[in-house]
Amino acid sequence: MSGLLDGKQLIVTGVISEKSIAYSVARLAQEQGARVVLTAYGRRSLVERIARRLPSEAPVVDLDVTDEEQLASLAERVGAHVDGVDGVLHSIAHAPESCLDGRFLTAPWQDVASALHTSAYSLKALAVAAAPLLRPKASLVAVDFDAARTWPGYDWMGVAKAGLEACGRYLARDLGPSGVRVNLVAAGPLRTLAARGIGGDGEAFEKQWAADAPLGWDAHDAGPVAHTCLALLSDWLPATTGEIIHADGGRHIVG
Repeated sequence: MSGLLDGKQLIVTGVISEKSIAYSVARLAQEQGARVVLTAYGRRSLVERIARRLPSEAPVVDLDVTDEEQLASLAERVGAHVDGVDGVLHSIAHAPESCLDGRFLTAPWQDVASALHTSAYSLKALAVAAAPLLRPKASLVAVDFDAARTWPGYDWMGVAKAGLEACGRYLARDLGPSGVRVNLVAAGPLRTLAARGIGGDGEAFEKQWAADAPLGWDAHDAGPVAHTCLALLSDWLPATTGEIIHADGGRHIVG
């Protein structure tokens, strides 16, 4: 039986632990027939250890999405492992502590700029860096968190996610003529390293989310989000671009 991603070659960013959304995407993608190249930011040996836990060990290349030299050489370095790219997962976000947990009014511009650069502009930067390898009908998928409303403690990261959503729409417009799709997956709260970087009572937030979501929600299971990403990375949604697909148990529809 053929897999959903048979013959596909993907770049997956953001793997930092087995609880990462990106790890779940990489694992499922391999199980569905894809070849995967992972990127590592500053902790390559750690990512390489995690890569060995995948069904098939994946090659790892360094990538700091704010480093112009690394972006400029990305296609060449990824090209050493694959002859083209059919999909890219953008699972990258970071904000300094000064930008989170009720510090919205006091965060200095240089820290806000860092959050916007890493968490929003990086989608465009990654798309341009990967462009020499992108095949016709390639798909870019970015991991999002609903930016249509405010969330406790999210502050400038919420603004960055709003920027990410807008960036996705403009990329979809400009890359569409080349046959490239760009979509976002708005995930519910998950127990990832990134989530632990936000203070407050995360457990209470998760429980309330699970109670409000019509389908319920398990903050320990990244599988539903990963499956949604795989659907977008596959050929099954060929006319869908510029969209934000929610994988949150339906929480976003509840007032």
